[in-house]
Amino acid sequence: MTVTDTLRRTALWLVLCACTAAYAGTIGPTYTLVAAHSSLTYTFKQAGAANVGRFKTFSVRFDPRAGTLAVVIDMRSFDTGDGQRNGLLGGHDFFDVARYPQARFRAARLQKTTTGYLATGPLTLRGVTHTVEVPFTWRTVQRGGRNIGTLDGAAVIRRLEFGVGQGQWRATEWLGNAVTVRFTLDMTSAAG
Repeated sequence: MTVTDTLRRTALWLVLCACTAAYAGTIGPTYTLVAAHSSLTYTFKQAGAANVGRFKTFSVRFDPRAGTLAVVIDMRSFDTGDGQRNGLLGGHDFFDVARYPQARFRAARLQKTTTGYLATGPLTLRGVTHTVEVPFTWRTVQRGGRNIGTLDGAAVIRRLEFGVGQGQWRATEWLGNAVTVRFTLDMTSAAG
């Protein structure tokens, strides 16, 4: 082995170490939800007007390094701001929260895109599972000596694919099929 070979190998090793350290520093550890600083909302059209609701209770775990994203939503925590509408949506024809108290999403694949990330995986809602794509952005900052991340995005689902809207509510004349789910999630790392 010549001195040139040794220098090349040493340089290659240093570059690999620097890239690994930079990658690990950018991506970081597993993150969990800071519920008080996060929102999960949904928008649907009824008689042509946009209506917004939100979920008050949900959990999220995200590990960009391992490519995992898991979301569990307490469906009983939904709120549209209208008591009558809440009673209808919680019943058998829509969310049926007595039988299906949770919705779940777990990314089977997480890929980097030009604008952020795309999580693809099964969403189970009202006992029905379909693969959905969820585009989002991810940014981290150091705040008070802790890694704080923000996961921000939106996805459109078709409510009828999940059985949300039974009987007369299957018609889309007065109640649109597309539901936009938006989220802004503040998260902290387990490693601090």
